[in-house]
Amino acid sequence: MYNALSQRLVQTIPSPRQIAHQSTEFYAFIHFTVNTFTDREWGDGSESPEVFAPDQLDAMQWAREIRNAGMRGIILTCKHHDGFCLWPSRYTHHTVASSPFRSGKGDVVREVSDACHALGLKFGIYLSPWDRNSQLYGQGKPYDDYFVHQLEELLTGYGDIFSVWLDGACGEGSNGKKQYYDWERYYETVRRLQPDACICVCGPDVRWCGNEAGDTREQEWSVVPRRMMDTEKIASLSQHIDDPSFHLRHLSARDQDLGSREVLQNEPDLIWYPAEVNTSIRPGWFWHEKENSQVRSLAELQHIYLHSVGGNATFLLNIPPDRRGLLHEADVSVLRDFGHWLKEAFGQNVLLTQTSHVTASSSAQGHTPEQALIPDASTFWLATEEQASFHVTWEQTMPVRYIMLMEHIMLSQRAEHFQVFLDTPSGTVQVADAATIGYKRILSVNGIPASGMTVQFLASRVAPTLQSVAVFI
Repeated sequence: MYNALSQRLVQTIPSPRQIAHQSTEFYAFIHFTVNTFTDREWGDGSESPEVFAPDQLDAMQWAREIRNAGMRGIILTCKHHDGFCLWPSRYTHHTVASSPFRSGKGDVVREVSDACHALGLKFGIYLSPWDRNSQLYGQGKPYDDYFVHQLEELLTGYGDIFSVWLDGACGEGSNGKKQYYDWERYYETVRRLQPDACICVCGPDVRWCGNEAGDTREQEWSVVPRRMMDTEKIASLSQHIDDPSFHLRHLSARDQDLGSREVLQNEPDLIWYPAEVNTSIRPGWFWHEKENSQVRSLAELQHIYLHSVGGNATFLLNIPPDRRGLLHEADVSVLRDFGHWLKEAFGQNVLLTQTSHVTASSSAQGHTPEQALIPDASTFWLATEEQASFHVTWEQTMPVRYIMLMEHIMLSQRAEHFQVFLDTPSGTVQVADAATIGYKRILSVNGIPASGMTVQFLASRVAPTLQSVAVFI
């Protein structure tokens, strides 16, 4: 029998928009604004639009190289903290319409969204709530009206949006004042105009992993305390009254354990809140010529991918265009190498190319172990006991490089401790001992010759599931 805590934990499940977002897996951030031309990371809002002059901007080049690297979407910094808008907003003159770009008739947001849709990529927007150029900043509702109007422009004029990326940056504006953001109003605007979009980081759908270095947790949980939603918001949401919830353990996005049974047992409210790992291909978020020799290596990107996408998170990789308006050759070279590796590493699933035999210690009616070998999100194996095993064999001994496991997360995240063993010519070899699986777990095996595999669940919240099992050679 499952205890009350177990039942409460597995009643927390993702929304359809969260499942769609996590299945995007690997996607690009594009940081591009006046900073690209002033050689800064943060603009102060005083920059003249005249400096924004990319004379070779090619959004199709961005989208093509990003797609070929295996990414499935692009999130564009439509407005960073400097307040410069990459679209001709009706609510400010601080936009591309006042720049030399396309003789003042350009719209970078339009070009990127069109390129995404043409090449089958998802399109998302970043809109900084901190506008260092706007005189309305710090005036309360008038500024919120301004911000919402710009949200509305972006959410209604550029097709389907898969992600609205908001951060909590909040400093003084040009008038020396700070703004207290009306987050709930912003959320309502997104939900009303783009109901399928996930609101990320300062939002209810996807959380920040806790760093910008590409570091990941060994065990990543998607079921976490509801109060995690507020950890990245501004100080105005800190405690002002005697609220018992503030006596609970302090939470930070940097904590290593956010969702184990021990952490959650006294939490009054839980949510499904998956992690996104965001980092840049360069030391900075915007392009700087001096960083052309500091682009991340293929090995670095492989490591981050295997531990983010392969560790129950998504991977948002920033690739900043240069002053020409192109992805620089140094970045493109690494992206192409990564795309080749991704296809080669996950191109041959032996369970699909050889006849396989699969068994399990128990199976719920209609959810046999064979269903975990079918590449279909609607089919899955479901055990009837918390401690269960899944075993699969294939015809010939083959060198195994990667093992991929996926839980059926519509039934929540269930595994709490599992081990994986390979059947080798010299006997059984243990290759993994971990807690979480979630949406996807990728295990690096380094070419061990094997003809079979066992997944042993030692502890689960309730009976474990496997939606997909793959063995790559």
